[in-house]
Amino acid sequence: MAEHPELSAQERAGKAFPVSWDQFHRDCRALTWRLNEVGPFHAVIAITRGGLVPAAIVARELGVRVIDTVCIASYDHNKQGDLNVLKGVSPDTAKLGGGTGKGLLIVDDLVDTGKTGRMVRDLLPDAHFATVYAKPKGRPLVDTFITEVSQDTWIFFPWDTALSFQPPIRDGAA
Repeated sequence: MAEHPELSAQERAGKAFPVSWDQFHRDCRALTWRLNEVGPFHAVIAITRGGLVPAAIVARELGVRVIDTVCIASYDHNKQGDLNVLKGVSPDTAKLGGGTGKGLLIVDDLVDTGKTGRMVRDLLPDAHFATVYAKPKGRPLVDTFITEVSQDTWIFFPWDTALSFQPPIRDGAA
């Protein structure tokens, strides 16, 4: 697929993968089952904003009480742009990981191109990095994930969608 900078990432992606709240919760619990074999973890670090919901579910299921965030802006609605660290991990959380992230769990909803993942890996190189979904370009940066989707898939997360009428695939089928 040729690159078209004037198109949004969503428009270039083409394939839609809608995820309901129920499915997302099941996928987060499946992720937790895998992580339970890897831990224990001293803290969970959510990459905001997409990692907030899965981090809450994972932390609850693993019984981890220390939850922190690393705030990195990379998307403006549906266009991926330059990365900007808005907030790093707190000094207290970093200390739990010995300054390198050992024993810390980083959680995000998705690894896409890997740009955000690379930045967080640079901050905490020894942390365990888990995502619910992974695309091929970013997958090598992730230690644990549940579902791989193609690079040209756009995931519609439940917090970004609302129920609405969907016309039938074939015209006149209604």
